[in-house]
Amino acid sequence: MKVINFEQVQRNLTFDELIPLLKQSFSKPFHMPQRQVHLLAPEDHNKHDAFALLPSWNDEVIGNKMFTYFPNNSVEHDLPGLFSKIMLFRRKTGEPLALVDGTSVTYWRTAAISALASQLLSRENSQHLMLFGTGNLAAYLLHAHISVRPLKKVTLWGRSADKVQKLINEFSSLYPNISFYTSLDVDQEIPYVDIICCATGAKTPLFDGQLISKGSHIDCLGNHMADARECDSTTITKARVFVDSLTNTLHEAGELLIPINEGVFSAEAIVGELTDMCKQPDLLRQSTDEITLFKSVGTAVSDLVAAYLVFQKVS
Repeated sequence: MKVINFEQVQRNLTFDELIPLLKQSFSKPFHMPQRQVHLLAPEDHNKHDAFALLPSWNDEVIGNKMFTYFPNNSVEHDLPGLFSKIMLFRRKTGEPLALVDGTSVTYWRTAAISALASQLLSRENSQHLMLFGTGNLAAYLLHAHISVRPLKKVTLWGRSADKVQKLINEFSSLYPNISFYTSLDVDQEIPYVDIICCATGAKTPLFDGQLISKGSHIDCLGNHMADARECDSTTITKARVFVDSLTNTLHEAGELLIPINEGVFSAEAIVGELTDMCKQPDLLRQSTDEITLFKSVGTAVSDLVAAYLVFQKVS
């Protein structure tokens, strides 16, 4: 059995390979039971330490992503708040194959799914991306989205001006044909954006949905809580809404659950899951003026596909 570390994942994944592989994989049969998130001290409402299990399998491989979430680690122990590993088994025999670093795989598959959704839903001539968030995922998202659309302008919003500037410096040198800017006034910028990608820890909406232009595509992937959201109810009601997983988003995504509770949206209004998007092109964008939205909370099968790709390359 192989042990595959962060550096090996980084060396063996590219978005040019991973994005079409994910599209193909979501078009084929797979199984993905609802993930289980266990609070380690459920009796203590001030403690949020958790352990999660995310199983999935397809015709080739079985996988279980496991992660721990200890939000006070950085303050109390100078450690990351999240640790993750993916265990792979051969589908035909159940033989253990590998233990793969789950943190790096999560970055890659999250960005790849975000870009895949844009490839399927945004206008093909989309040129202006606005990215909310400057965390560890930001660079992956930029690389991924640049690989699927002919972007000419990227506007970056973040709470840390230093992080925004660092990303601008790095990506301006990597992609000299794209102009990178710091967001100065969201209300002034949102009406001119083709693709909005949200990857933050925000608890309340990042922008006013009234300002979104016709033909825009919105991607919300930072929030996993039922009482928080990165976009407002107006955005949801103006858009044709797609999700990565109905089961997971209807348990975890405040972007959907809050407007459902307000009575302005319903689960039945969700057009389809990622599997539907990959298999049924007639479900996708219906016109150049249509606003589309993709809500993602992450799927175990995308972890499985990315981790197995790395395993195959290092074997």
